[in-house]
Amino acid sequence: VQLQASGGGSVQAGGTLRLSCSASGIAYSINTMEWHRQVPGKERELVARAIRSNLRNYADFARGRFTISRLRNTIHLQMNSLEPEDTAVYYCYGKNSRPDLDLWGQGTLVTVSS
Repeated sequence: VQLQASGGGSVQAGGTLRLSCSASGIAYSINTMEWHRQVPGKERELVARAIRSNLRNYADFARGRFTISRLRNTIHLQMNSLEPEDTAVYYCYGKNSRPDLDLWGQGTLVTVSS
């Protein structure tokens, strides 16, 4: 059982990146899948959330620039108009109850240069 993230890289300010995260070894539809990010020395923060009911939530800094999409247990994060402040390691996360799941994927590094 794991979440596999991909798509990170280096771009210049104003550029775009698309992150992907797929769950493997899970036969049911995960209720909530999220993207978080973390800068060294700072706490991990929520970027966007996709709930199975088609509900989507965004952090204030992501709203209008980032879009989370979901197909079953795969999520994508389309990031547009990237800023140097978006530089971080991005993690996907899955949560479910009955059966219980609380699972982080490995991070993928996003670097935005000015």
